[in-house]
Amino acid sequence: MRASRLLALGVAAAAAACAASARQSAVAPTPAPAPAAPAPATSATVGGLDTVTPAVEAPSAVASAEAPAGDAAAASGAAPVAEHAESAEHAGQAAAAGSACNEQAPQDFLIRSNFLKGGQEALQRAIQYRTDTYGYFKGFGHAGAGAAAPSTFVVSTTFMNLPVRMHRKVVPALRCVEEEIKRACADHPYTPQALAGIRFRNTYRGGEVTNHIYGIAIDVDPARNTCCGCVPPWNDAPACKRPAKTEYERMQMPECWVHAFERYGFYWLGHDRLRDTMHFEFLGDPDRIVKTPGDG
Repeated sequence: MRASRLLALGVAAAAAACAASARQSAVAPTPAPAPAAPAPATSATVGGLDTVTPAVEAPSAVASAEAPAGDAAAASGAAPVAEHAESAEHAGQAAAAGSACNEQAPQDFLIRSNFLKGGQEALQRAIQYRTDTYGYFKGFGHAGAGAAAPSTFVVSTTFMNLPVRMHRKVVPALRCVEEEIKRACADHPYTPQALAGIRFRNTYRGGEVTNHIYGIAIDVDPARNTCCGCVPPWNDAPACKRPAKTEYERMQMPECWVHAFERYGFYWLGHDRLRDTMHFEFLGDPDRIVKTPGDG
């Protein structure tokens, strides 16, 4: 009799324990699922040239994006290529809006290939514009009353941590180019070693005058970015002898540097028949370099 009673008490205790366990399970919070791993970031680049002369065939504007293909793209929720390109375009516009400078293209009548095709009248127009805007270099253009030499307006500045002397009117544009290079060319590191700005002797022939005379041209690393259409030793460089689809392949400077310069009114003589890959010259409007309150 006693044994039966003990057995009954044991069964009752076990049932009570099971009931308590069931009640605890019912009120315990369910663990939250682990957060899904973030989808890999995609990137897009938009490149293009503002001005291309017939002398050198340059690549057209390109929009590209990295994204998984096929069903994997749909499964991961990756955005279409067009959306990435649009995002990159908006990012470029935002960067330009944050710049102190207006975007502008070189003025057509100042581009060397254009005024050479136009004959003496076009050449003289380009020279006189530079004379009136940047100063009178003896023997070129007509000097106005009280005209001063371009060297009078040259100041010392820096570009990519290197010293250079340039006309004071174009220094703001050069600073905006540097900001653009640091923003847009971070994936293509390049450290320049030598710059050349103002020049006091004309190195052109046939009635032309170099933009170095006016302090509005800058050469970046002549030893690394050559001029295959110039005279020796430049056109003797090994880069001029090897096959290349474009002049970008003949220089060490990244292509994105060219686009950064062109965004703010500079022209790259790599487009010219000289194929001068080191050389950039400001051919924009110096009165439009710096943004004013009314600019977008």
